[in-house]
Amino acid sequence: MQYYNQDTQIYLNNSFVKASSAGVDLFGQSLHYGYGAFEGLRAYSTHNGTRIFKAEEHYERLKRSCEAIGLPYTWNNRELIEKTYELLEVNNLRSAYIRPLIYSGSNMHLTSATSANIMIAAWEWGPYLGQNLLKVNISKIERPNPKSFPVGAKVSGQFINSILATSDAIQHGFDEALLVDQEGFVAQASSENLFIEKDFKIYTPPLGNIFPGITRQTVIDICKGLNFDIIEKRLSVQDVYAADSAFLSGTAAGIIGIKQVDQVVYPEAWEDSIGASIQRKYKNLVLEQENYEVII
Repeated sequence: MQYYNQDTQIYLNNSFVKASSAGVDLFGQSLHYGYGAFEGLRAYSTHNGTRIFKAEEHYERLKRSCEAIGLPYTWNNRELIEKTYELLEVNNLRSAYIRPLIYSGSNMHLTSATSANIMIAAWEWGPYLGQNLLKVNISKIERPNPKSFPVGAKVSGQFINSILATSDAIQHGFDEALLVDQEGFVAQASSENLFIEKDFKIYTPPLGNIFPGITRQTVIDICKGLNFDIIEKRLSVQDVYAADSAFLSGTAAGIIGIKQVDQVVYPEAWEDSIGASIQRKYKNLVLEQENYEVII
């Protein structure tokens, strides 16, 4: 996929420049070691104009991710949000996926960075996993151990783990992978959080071994607002197999239903599931067709 053309602008260190002429620091730790942090936001075309969903929460998490790995973060988030809206305007985008990236300055040592740069790009991008129900597998690739890596931070190098898991799933005829933690409990998909439905209750793995997704928290808030039972507990592989229905959540993917895990096809029709109701509420929410305070 081509994410930009010769006229596409990005925001780079306080200026708007053409993506094609931005250049890359070939002696930075981000390129050599994956030492960087990033975010994923979505802007939606609403009846109120273009709106970025939960921009403050995303940029605050970007700051926390940098702090977790010792990467300098010297920017004001309010100003970054303003620049992000300006970026959408200069690229004539009403709805878009937005990617801020913090990357280190030149340094070949395995030490914390003393300087960092920021880049923000935006492009038109449909739902990351498409619109159809998913076939997923239990991956042989495990989530990183939280004792060895800050798994709650959105760090560039960590996503090599996700690339391996997703690539392996696709090679075996699946759309996405579910990863277990070091104790064998199902943690999440490669870049999305997992929810299962069983006996009219929704279950999701607790914080600790998973990425604390902003969309995940939105789903939890929607469940509480609609009086659906939402329970955070560790899920075994058998729990996932035995579910009535299941879905994934994430900014890039939105909320998308799962048809089957490995060879187990879920018995409940997606359109009749609690997940489908949550999906509809989420779409109304991001398009500002419903007020967030009313939902929660």
